[in-house]
Amino acid sequence: MTPARKPPRIASAGWSIPAAQRARFAAGDSVLARYATVFDAVEINSSFHRPHQRATYARWAASVPARFRFAVKLPRTISHDARLRGCGPLLDAFLEQCGGLGHKLGVLLLQLPPGLALDARSAGPFLSRLRAAWDGDVACEPRHASWFTPRAEALLLRHRIARVAADPAVHAGGDRPGGDPALAYWRWHGAPRMYYSDYGEAELQSRAALLRADASRHRRTWVVFDNTAHGHAIANAARLQALLRG
Repeated sequence: MTPARKPPRIASAGWSIPAAQRARFAAGDSVLARYATVFDAVEINSSFHRPHQRATYARWAASVPARFRFAVKLPRTISHDARLRGCGPLLDAFLEQCGGLGHKLGVLLLQLPPGLALDARSAGPFLSRLRAAWDGDVACEPRHASWFTPRAEALLLRHRIARVAADPAVHAGGDRPGGDPALAYWRWHGAPRMYYSDYGEAELQSRAALLRADASRHRRTWVVFDNTAHGHAIANAARLQALLRG
């Protein structure tokens, strides 16, 4: 029997709530708790820049409902500094920390630097080690052309890694999900100006139609708005949520 497909998880990168959007949310003991009265997922980006204690992750998990899930971005020390080489201890430390989320850890997000070309001698062993330690969903956002090839697709499929569908797309095909077909992870940074641009009503309606058409291809779908610089992510996520429910 084919596993049931679940409604998309609509999220923001981070749970900061702009003043103009606060009326959307119910009361809560923290900003995250308030955020979770509207959304059932969030992407943690701060883990890319600095480690968080396991107790911090556990506190975040305790402040949200049972259905809520977190996506957590792997540290830049792994992806950008070590470039996936010889970083087993760094990976183990990160997984120990974010393991504080328990069953509310939904996705691990690996974003690669634009200059990191596909090298199976480093990527293969790293993904194998990651998969040996974590059996849940993994999404990878590569930004070098070599990752958008049949060879890269085969590597991602072998390790059950979903390729992020990004906006703006840096290479042909990068705006659609790739890799592991079980997961679609859409990551919308804002366009034409990354992190700053708002998605207007017509654009959001078009994207809602795209998600409906794509729904049958994946068992699990995440949509993350990363256009947070001017506070558009929360409003865009809430509007897309309403369009999909409607």
